[in-house]
Amino acid sequence: MSSIKQLFNKVRCRTRDAAFTLRMGAGFVGDVNRTHPASIAPAQIYATTPPTAYGQPVVMNSGGAGVRPLATGEQAFTEIFGITVRPYPTQQSSVGAGYPGSDSIQGVLGAGGVPPTSGVIDVLHSGFIMVQVVGTPTPGAPVYIWTSASTGTHVQGGFEATNPTSSGMALDAGKTYFVGGADANGVAELAFNL
Repeated sequence: MSSIKQLFNKVRCRTRDAAFTLRMGAGFVGDVNRTHPASIAPAQIYATTPPTAYGQPVVMNSGGAGVRPLATGEQAFTEIFGITVRPYPTQQSSVGAGYPGSDSIQGVLGAGGVPPTSGVIDVLHSGFIMVQVVGTPTPGAPVYIWTSASTGTHVQGGFEATNPTSSGMALDAGKTYFVGGADANGVAELAFNL
């Protein structure tokens, strides 16, 4: 018995456990975190005013010329076309790089890259997605979008947990709602168009 104890004392064991003292991060903005059910389709980008972030609500530009973020003064909208989807772990290659995936993968450990300004982007039409939200959402709470000019923490075209009244719009509460609260970075899960 003493030889086993001596052997144990000679061998040091290490673990590299991670400890989350409060709450682990919810996820990455623009990630579809439940693949079933999810409806994602490619959409042409409206190059004049392209989407500026993943996890951003978009509408179809008049005449069907492509998707774009909400503009100032579009409070009268009652629906959006969809939400831009983060394409990671792969990413478009650089211009002239010559092979796909040649860019460094951004957003793996934090804030993601920037969507392309032309071409095609994936858009979630129905499913669960991680979004940046201002405020403190609760499970089942309605979803609002800030449609006025950006000010303070409110971002034009960004999701809101509380009703912005004349500065924004409400999505159909029967089809779109927050699944849970936001993490320390303001990222929350959103059930869209279900």
